[in-house]
Amino acid sequence: MRKISNWLMIAVQLSGLLCVWQPAIVSASTKIIKAQPTQQGDISFSYSPAGTVRYNQKSGTFSVTENGKAILSNCYSKAGIDGKFFTSKDYKQIVYSQAQVADGFGKGLKHTFTLTGNNLPNMLQVFYTYPSHKGYFFVELYVEGKNLKTNYMEPIAGNMAAIIGDTRSLFVPFDNDTFISYNSKAFKAPVSNTSAEVGTVFDNNSRKGLVFGSVEHETWKTGVRTIAKKDSANTFEVWGGYTEEAVNRDKIAHGFISGNRVKSPKVFVGWFTDWRNGMEEFGKANRVAEPPYIFNWTKPTPVGWNSWGVMQEKLNYDKAIKVANFFADSIPAFRNGNTAFIDLDSFWDNMISGGWEGDFSKLKSFADYCKSKGLQPGVYWAPFTDWGWQGGPNRKVLGSNYTYGETWTKVGDGYHDIDGARATDPTHPGTLQHIDYVIGKLKACGFKMIKIDFLGHGAAESTHFYDPKITTGMQAYKKGMEHLIDQLGNQMLVYAAISPSLATGRYAHMRRIACDAFKTIKDTRYTLNSVNYGWWQTYLYNYVDADHVVLSTESEGANRARMLSAVVTGTFITGDDFSAHGQWSDRAKAMYQNPEILKVVQNGKAFRPVEGNTETGTTEQFALKIGNSFYLALFNYGDADKTYTIDAKRIGLEADKAKNGKALLQSVSISDVKGVLVKAGDAELIKFDLSK
Repeated sequence: MRKISNWLMIAVQLSGLLCVWQPAIVSASTKIIKAQPTQQGDISFSYSPAGTVRYNQKSGTFSVTENGKAILSNCYSKAGIDGKFFTSKDYKQIVYSQAQVADGFGKGLKHTFTLTGNNLPNMLQVFYTYPSHKGYFFVELYVEGKNLKTNYMEPIAGNMAAIIGDTRSLFVPFDNDTFISYNSKAFKAPVSNTSAEVGTVFDNNSRKGLVFGSVEHETWKTGVRTIAKKDSANTFEVWGGYTEEAVNRDKIAHGFISGNRVKSPKVFVGWFTDWRNGMEEFGKANRVAEPPYIFNWTKPTPVGWNSWGVMQEKLNYDKAIKVANFFADSIPAFRNGNTAFIDLDSFWDNMISGGWEGDFSKLKSFADYCKSKGLQPGVYWAPFTDWGWQGGPNRKVLGSNYTYGETWTKVGDGYHDIDGARATDPTHPGTLQHIDYVIGKLKACGFKMIKIDFLGHGAAESTHFYDPKITTGMQAYKKGMEHLIDQLGNQMLVYAAISPSLATGRYAHMRRIACDAFKTIKDTRYTLNSVNYGWWQTYLYNYVDADHVVLSTESEGANRARMLSAVVTGTFITGDDFSAHGQWSDRAKAMYQNPEILKVVQNGKAFRPVEGNTETGTTEQFALKIGNSFYLALFNYGDADKTYTIDAKRIGLEADKAKNGKALLQSVSISDVKGVLVKAGDAELIKFDLSK
């Protein structure tokens, strides 16, 4: 019976009647143009001018070559169905078909290998190639059968050719919680590195490297593992179903998906002469594969202030009004698009009387006052958290008839607790009605910005979600975040603080690149580690942000460095207590209204790192070309003065243009790029004019 069904499938394919499935996330059309049932020899197709995928139908494996040299070999797909693991190498019959595809990535080809036999569920390995793409393709995996159940699907794994030089394997965090850092680990045997959602292996000297990562985040959490071995080839694997408490915070295994057809995440695979190009292409691909659910932000780059920098729990109405006055009267040039945002963080409820069901009129008065001064009022909320969980389960959830205990995210015999808060189930009507209530109140007050925080609580795996159709943490996150954005409408700029790095791209205009940062050179270095290795998210979001810049009573050098860390990230949010006068307010007047700095901020894009071999540390140089200007940011994190020799080629600048630079922070000319002095714990931004 199985043989008959296999030959029937081949006959249908040859007749051109095979129905080709397309994911709903990207509008697409397909047309079968070729079917090849042979099980002998190789099937080859190009994914770039120099790149080719070669599939061996006899072995169920494939290789990837660049300019005729294998960079990946013995590659295969793997799935775990109902507790049993099998790979593409376990099948007897493999049929190839090719179809034209037109989707958000453009016009391309869809290559499908259908694997049958050996009493296994049917497996489909699907590749997408696009002539307009340089250096990468996509691969995804399907398994077909009856009542299948899986929490492990691996579209691609195999061997990697050695990359010679200062070889690095990058650890990318799942989120920006718990002061986690990126880590560009030395890739020398024996070493194993597991990264969340995306990974890259590259030589920091030549910058050549591989990039692997998922461009879909609505069902799966994806792991990327790279292993350097002493006595055999280096290996890699990319799979959906990754959980690790220290990385994506889950204390239980990944949730299962089920059905007669189950699908892996779609994986980006590419070889690049510069790994930084690869990461930027990956960031852009995510925004195409899963387009923003939120409305697109077309207004100028946000600048402004947030109360958590210094005020924190001392926030009140009078102080907030004084901050608005400081912005209006003392730093009127610190604007973009003729405005700035004045954002109230946690403890804005100090301004309401009678509790959260009480009088919000003073909060509305603050919002109205900001607008009267030409400023935009902002607010804060953490939609998937219960901070009062120690008060017991029987407390009523505002806006609903449910208790908090009913909404808590179930994890085995307990709950999901992190950062002092207990997670609430994003699919529970109590959680959703709470969102309706709070967002309704804040919209009625007239807020134009909202900072949403601790979003990772909404992505936790659960033993059982309220909605039976939701079975994974990322599915729950999608449901909760879409509901939140629906309630917000088009009224506010949405800023995500602690949150999943990639999955949040659909729901926020602006995302904080790292965990909390305040005033010190240590804060600057910590934040810039995430820019060093996560700057490419500037192409996933409208903006990425370096958190509130606090000047306080730090040295002038530390102030310059902290301000510049914001500028090279893309936006500029301040955080001092400007309701009171101090060194910080005088410095802000002098530093924040520099027209050259504000011109860079208007661009809104993160600078590129110059080096990628700093492990959990940070490069001292970041660069960006804007129009006819080339900018180089220098950071000296150390406790001794340092003289920098600028390598024009290394930073991406033509040698004859690396002359007559201007230091923008201290307003001095730089005639010799071989000797640029930056004092201890200080920074400088150099501008080169490319038109001369």
